[in-house]
Amino acid sequence: MQGADINKNDHAYNRVPASSRASLLNATLVRMGMMTSLSQFMVGATLGHSMTFGQAMLATVLGSLILEIVSLGMGLVGMKEGLCTSLLARWCGFGRIGSVIIGIFIALSLIGWFGVQNSVLADGLLHASQGMLNYPAAAVVSGLIITLLVLYGFSALSWTAKISVPLFFLVVLYILYDIVSGPDVINFFDGQPNGPAMSLSQGATMVAGGCIVGALISPDISRYCKNKNHVLFMITSSIVVGEIIINCMSIIVAHALGTADVVTIMSHSAGWIGLVTVILSAIKVNDVNLYSASLGLATALDGLSRRKWRYRWLTLLLGLTGTMLSVLGIIGHFIDFLIFLGVLFPPIAGIMLVDYYVLRTHRTLLDATRARHTLPDAASTPVIGWSGIVAWLSGSMVGFAFHVGIPSLNSLLAAGLFYWLLAEVKQKLATRCRSDA
Repeated sequence: MQGADINKNDHAYNRVPASSRASLLNATLVRMGMMTSLSQFMVGATLGHSMTFGQAMLATVLGSLILEIVSLGMGLVGMKEGLCTSLLARWCGFGRIGSVIIGIFIALSLIGWFGVQNSVLADGLLHASQGMLNYPAAAVVSGLIITLLVLYGFSALSWTAKISVPLFFLVVLYILYDIVSGPDVINFFDGQPNGPAMSLSQGATMVAGGCIVGALISPDISRYCKNKNHVLFMITSSIVVGEIIINCMSIIVAHALGTADVVTIMSHSAGWIGLVTVILSAIKVNDVNLYSASLGLATALDGLSRRKWRYRWLTLLLGLTGTMLSVLGIIGHFIDFLIFLGVLFPPIAGIMLVDYYVLRTHRTLLDATRARHTLPDAASTPVIGWSGIVAWLSGSMVGFAFHVGIPSLNSLLAAGLFYWLLAEVKQKLATRCRSDA
């Protein structure tokens, strides 16, 4: 229906019925809002600081193709089944406990992002205080403020999301116009990067890592889509805008200004408006990061321990952890963090896609329960998918160990292949045992 509210997440533990499906515009705007953020600008600026314009754009396209494959494959499953990623994982290779483990890793990755964004926010406060605060103090202050606001559900946070995205776009467009209208614009396309060199495979994996968690949880939004065409348009348009266009803009800006520091870019080019934009954007992103991480971890712990955990205590714990990461300097390892995500998470998607589309392990069960608008019961749900866990670890090791090609793609394909081989071996062993009996 047209008025479906995707953000309310009313169907966290069941299928989204046809009556609650959203319009194409609504679903696309929500997805695009996830893809177009300060985080994505930081990825593009980092590429532009370490690669030529042509190399950075090629890395962007390659990384975006990986995101398109994962997002589209997962998104179509979510649309058909009407289920979110955490539920789908139970019947796509990982079982109940395996899906909980995935939820914990996603929550931890979001806390890593909290630390990165809090570092940017602290840097903004450092500029605004004009020397009254040092960096560790600014990081602690900004981290605690965001944690307390999320902890008590401060309603004023909602307005930051409404104004930070359009304001961010306007400021970036202003900076870009100021750059391209100058006489030296051609030099920005032909010039050499100012930062440490980065290989094409590193750049592509970094691009994939920047949004791989969002690609993995595509079903969380696509389950509200009405048909395959809506999923295709939603996924592709958000990647074109959020990855290719945003990266192109930030690469040019980084080349022109000779830095990847988003606070320096914004404050030096747009003054106080730019600084305020960075602060509001960081608040908006970290509000979502901390809320989603706390909710995901609460659900995961509930699945493991069968008891309810206090949401506020988890929020406080995760907020303090993210704040500590920013104080310890996670922003200095931004590239390593993105490459780590870009290798660790693609195997999960590879396993789920092979299980659903190729092996079809639980397709008959899912089809039958979908027709009844229910979910498979506990008795028919695997406790843990050991083959999925082993394939996940193996695929990740391949991605980290072998640097030929693109590590993100290597880990994705390796995990899918390992999972298929394990399934074949299990089937042959089961057949032999039956014949011996």
